[in-house]
Amino acid sequence: MGKLKGKTAIVTGGASGIGKAISTLFAEEDARVALFDIDVDSARETVQEIEEDGGRISFFECDVSDSSDVHDTVDDVVETFGGLDVLINNAGIAHVGNVEETTEEDLDRIYDVNVKGVYNCLKAGVQAMKADGGGSIVNIASVASHVGIPDRFAYSMSKGAVLTMTYSVACDYVDEGIRCNAVSPARIHTPLVDGFLEENYPGEEEKMFEKLSQTQPIGRMGDPEEVAQLCLYLSSEDAGFITGSSMPIDGGFVTLKD
Repeated sequence: MGKLKGKTAIVTGGASGIGKAISTLFAEEDARVALFDIDVDSARETVQEIEEDGGRISFFECDVSDSSDVHDTVDDVVETFGGLDVLINNAGIAHVGNVEETTEEDLDRIYDVNVKGVYNCLKAGVQAMKADGGGSIVNIASVASHVGIPDRFAYSMSKGAVLTMTYSVACDYVDEGIRCNAVSPARIHTPLVDGFLEENYPGEEEKMFEKLSQTQPIGRMGDPEEVAQLCLYLSSEDAGFITGSSMPIDGGFVTLKD
């Protein structure tokens, strides 16, 4: 316990799913967590749960696609906690469809959150970390950053950008004491998965859940807590020699899949 003791960590999209698991674990490890989200109700529920367990966490309503909002909110975090040590770029949205099925509006929506949103947070986060003597950034990429996924044109575009932004920031700021890495999950069992199955496969949720689970060679989806543990490692001093890397957490999807 206490691997992030005394550190301030921003977690974007921290109210639910993977982001909630990261926020919860980081608070358990004694970080001061700044939860960024636009889902006010879910964020407040998450904050209440973490505070009831003794964690230190504050909710900052923030739209990552809005540059001014991001920079102002990061400034608020620095003013509130005295600096920034860890940034987890987790906020993101999904889209299903190939290039013909992807409208310009679809592409712009994905770009605004998954690419521009990460850019906004990286820019503000790097500036704060430089002033504070360094830090650790973890970007949530995807197996779609590395291999082709059917009917994920816009999503794959965005996650490919997340990966290459990771490499660029790691290269440009290594001398500033800033480490930047990416985590590349396969399917993770979050409420979004359950909602997708309910909406698209009513009455067949269990069957489709098993089918999706089996696309990972290990035979199941990942748990949000498993992704959180990897983010914790990369954010802590245990990973002090790691930067410019993409860590798969995919049940063998990329390297073992037929």
